[in-house]
Amino acid sequence: MTDVQHRIAPSDSTAPVAARVHVRPYRPSDHGACRGLWAELTEHRSRLYGRRPQESDAGSGFEEYLTQLNLSGLWVADRADRNGHDEEEVVGFVGVMLNGRAGEVDPIVVTAAMRGRGIGRAMLATVVAEARRRGLTRLTVSPPTRDESALRALHVAGFSTLASVTVSYDLRERPAGAAEVAGATTESTLDLFDLRFDV
Repeated sequence: MTDVQHRIAPSDSTAPVAARVHVRPYRPSDHGACRGLWAELTEHRSRLYGRRPQESDAGSGFEEYLTQLNLSGLWVADRADRNGHDEEEVVGFVGVMLNGRAGEVDPIVVTAAMRGRGIGRAMLATVVAEARRRGLTRLTVSPPTRDESALRALHVAGFSTLASVTVSYDLRERPAGAAEVAGATTESTLDLFDLRFDV
């Protein structure tokens, strides 16, 4: 595996300019930073659906994730200073799970303060290059359907083919008038083949 460097373009003129991001393989010393990013991702996904994280320690799922037998690779993004020197500050990570000759990108997460600067695209470019090197036939990503910003970013990065749809039946009962978690998005729907689905 080789380290890859990508330029980061700010999403708008008011965003602070970060010179470079360095995408490299995960090291054991990255554990704490990646566990924190896992907590951010867990909390973000819970907010999307107006729920609180089920575990008091939102980062605890990272250890279980590391033990999955089909985990094929894990990369982190380090922020670099304006001169290109690594600051050893992990600002994102991405993993790939194998399923035969296909790979599933799971998860991809960038810390909230650094989103919109191309870090996710840089990590995805590394994953795509590695998947091609290994001879994989397909890469998939399954973001929550309510995560519009993730869907838009993935589409820009080339993940534009709808490969499958997962539908669910929510078995939890919500008391009448239950308050939504602050910051949750409103209910929305998606029409597909003349069928309406909640997202």
